[in-house]
Amino acid sequence: MHDVVIVGGGHNGLVAATLLARAGRSVLVLERGPRLGGAAVSARPWAGVDARLSRYSYLVSLFPRALARELGLDLAVAPRRIASYSPAGGSGPGLLIDDADPVRTREALGGDAEAWTAFYAGLARVARAIFPTLTEPLRTEAELRARVGDDALWEALVHRPLAELVEETFASDLVRGTVLTDALIGTFASAGEPSLRQNRCFLYHVIGNGTGAWDVPVGGMGAVTDALAAAARRAGAELRTGVEVTAIAADGIRGEVRDSGGETHAARAVLANVAPAVLDALRGVEAKAPPDPGAQLKVNLLLSRLPRFRDPAVLPDEGFAGTLHVNESATQLEAAHAAAVAGTLPDPLPVELYCHSLADPSVLGPGLRSAGAHTLTLFSLQTSADLFRADPEGSRREATEAALRSLDSVLAEPIEGCLARTPSGEPCVEAKSPLDLEAELGLPAGNIFHRDLAWPWAEDPADAGRWGVETDTMNLLLCGAGARRGGGVSGIPGHNAARALLERPGA
Repeated sequence: MHDVVIVGGGHNGLVAATLLARAGRSVLVLERGPRLGGAAVSARPWAGVDARLSRYSYLVSLFPRALARELGLDLAVAPRRIASYSPAGGSGPGLLIDDADPVRTREALGGDAEAWTAFYAGLARVARAIFPTLTEPLRTEAELRARVGDDALWEALVHRPLAELVEETFASDLVRGTVLTDALIGTFASAGEPSLRQNRCFLYHVIGNGTGAWDVPVGGMGAVTDALAAAARRAGAELRTGVEVTAIAADGIRGEVRDSGGETHAARAVLANVAPAVLDALRGVEAKAPPDPGAQLKVNLLLSRLPRFRDPAVLPDEGFAGTLHVNESATQLEAAHAAAVAGTLPDPLPVELYCHSLADPSVLGPGLRSAGAHTLTLFSLQTSADLFRADPEGSRREATEAALRSLDSVLAEPIEGCLARTPSGEPCVEAKSPLDLEAELGLPAGNIFHRDLAWPWAEDPADAGRWGVETDTMNLLLCGAGARRGGGVSGIPGHNAARALLERPGA
């Protein structure tokens, strides 16, 4: 019997495995796929092409630097000087946020410059107050509100639809949209939705490591996973791939995990690095609620060179270095959501992109680097999983074409002419819909957060002091993105599950 069996070898499972094995526990990790890492992996999507892309997740913000040091990881990240570029189409010069040139940024923001500075200064206070608590037992909302020390901002972020704050703060439709993308990427919602799921998504996007900066993982996401797997093995954890778990049982004292090969793995505790809906299915219990659908199309591209923008004042290596926001004004985002709710693919499709290889050329082979090739990662918004269900293949193809057409609207030349080709002549384009993520990664409805994100505090005061990973059974814990304080490549749920287990009497 093992002390702990961890179901799912994604990055959170590897974090938990390392911490538990270091504490002297016998740990077995079971991963259904052929390799470890879950969504935090790199791959060479095109045969004969020496480009290693972050296939699913692609940037790092939420992984605590302190946790990386505790794990002994050399988590190398490259900062992005250009935070974002939002072209204005044919109506003006667009919005370039250049962190190294505040004068240029102020000029781009125009009349919203003072509001922008004050708004993000307020968010920085929120980030510094909240982020350190994510790897501690849950606090109450009142405690965190007091730590922030700004009741008006707290009320606007936590208790009112985010659209209200953004509309009150900024005049420009383009500036409003640039701000709102952090609330809507990966989340199918209106900016004014009463559920406030967009507010929760926004909060997680702006608090990472107390700064909210989204950095490029050097070597790609696969480098992060490889480092975590190596740390887990050094600690003594047993890591198995190609093992699909078919059932989980736990009674508070003993747990059992059965796999598709007919083997049963007994343990004192089970950690589930899977979505809560998947855990319910493995336990044979009715899901508490259907998961919210994923809302993104991920397109990986390899370019022979970067294309030029319609605005000649913005060079390709600037516009693609940060997050490129295309057709993402506030008005366009709302129109896209309304279209998707009505069952129609948005047109124009809101998309955002960035070029990994500008910050980290190591993801390309020497030949591609010397030839001036670049990777490009595209992520669409407001593309609900429901849009793909009737015709998964055809809908993915249609959405990919719409995404590239949207990008073309801000370029001086079609992206098609810049695409690299495989040795057989095929364009280097790989697209993943929410349904692909469901099939390949086990994410219900392709939801990259496993389920609707929760506020990072104890909404029920009775949960204060707990870790946000508990289930209805004492020796069965969540350790994936569906835990409270989950979502993103953070390692936080894995850390919290390990801490929750180790702090129990007799554990």
